Amino acid sequence: MPRNLSKSNAHWKKAVTRLPLGVASNFRYWGEDRTIYVKQGRGARLEDIDGNHYVDYRLGYGPAILGYAHPEVDAAAREGIEVGGVFALATEREYRVAERIAKMVPAAELVRYSNSGTEAVMAGLRLARAYTGKDDYIMLEGSYHGLFDAAMWYTPMEKWGQVGEPEVKPYSEGIPLGGRGFAHFVQANDANQLEDTFKRNAGRIACLLIEPIMGNCLGIAAEPEYLKAARELCDKHGVLLFIDEVKTGFRVARGGVQELYGIKADICTMAKAVANGYPISVLGGREDIMRKLGRGVAHGGTYTAHSVSMAAAEKCLQILDESDALERIAAYGKKLMAGMTQVLSARGIPHSFVGHPSMCGLYFDAEPPRNYRTWKSSDYAFYDAMAQVLHDEGVLCEPDSREPWFISAAHDDACLADTMRGFEIAVDATLENRSLEKARA
Repeated sequence: MPRNLSKSNAHWKKAVTRLPLGVASNFRYWGEDRTIYVKQGRGARLEDIDGNHYVDYRLGYGPAILGYAHPEVDAAAREGIEVGGVFALATEREYRVAERIAKMVPAAELVRYSNSGTEAVMAGLRLARAYTGKDDYIMLEGSYHGLFDAAMWYTPMEKWGQVGEPEVKPYSEGIPLGGRGFAHFVQANDANQLEDTFKRNAGRIACLLIEPIMGNCLGIAAEPEYLKAARELCDKHGVLLFIDEVKTGFRVARGGVQELYGIKADICTMAKAVANGYPISVLGGREDIMRKLGRGVAHGGTYTAHSVSMAAAEKCLQILDESDALERIAAYGKKLMAGMTQVLSARGIPHSFVGHPSMCGLYFDAEPPRNYRTWKSSDYAFYDAMAQVLHDEGVLCEPDSREPWFISAAHDDACLADTMRGFEIAVDATLENRSLEKARA
């Protein structure tokens, strides 16, 4: 049944008079009559201002890895408040957190802190260019590295006529077209194309900027052989391997995707899961590269290493490192996928999963996509329609199929039961609506 969103709708009409789209981020706007405003979150559940309750699989795009309002992390954050806030000076805790990060992610021999994933990747790209003395960089089609000009390019496959390569376009108005020449794009899991791109642009490439699990493209994952080849090709051509773990860091394994694949980056970034939702990000890398910071390369920020975020990060990373939280998260993810498979298979609906149990993507085809073009050319309208019903049934996923389902340590058997009830209703409602649409056609 459709939810009552009268309070959210009324608030949107007020909010839009002072906030573009009525929200603080474009991605929080789901339409005039479906944008929700949160009252509170606890564990793996949210309540909106209308009193609707949801099992949440967005988790703020991943940060609430231990669940909302986690008592230990929030207690640590309150201790951080007592430190005093922002000094534009250093504190001892910065070192302790850096020690923990280096222990968990060996590639992060030295670290610097920022406030968001975008800031960390911006700084990392600047550092890669400075260290190599080169300006160009390679990204995977369909990857997402934040909202800054150098990363905001994409290939609009809808207008591609299958002749030649699709044209690369800016993701937003206001992106200087002059920056387009620095970015080179390759498809995921195609080592030959990657090598050809290195050869064609010899001496110009500073880094390969890669999400081995693409957090804004269903969770499409690099094949182990591809990532191994990418590491070898970077070494061969004098290119830095820059692994963006803003979403996978400390989530898919204690050492992130690098531990999962047995690969070591030259530069890496982590953010979402570092402090269970408190604003912080990490830029890490080889010591010789990181030492360029402050010695030719600018990096800083007034709110960097805020006392509250640092205290929350120290506690959150301790829990992830020393408890079974990640194992429980992965186990829940596997049960969720098994439950979905049971529902979909009973109805003869082909499907597959990509990514990792802690951040899995549901794909409506028997063969999972290996790259962005495969996903983009598929029919994902069923998912998008199903997501609308899921929301009405109290299961909150991203309303389009690009975003994986994120799992937290707070998801439990009661969450799973509520999810599967809503999922079955949503699948059946979507099938029925499709049948009606065909009958009308």
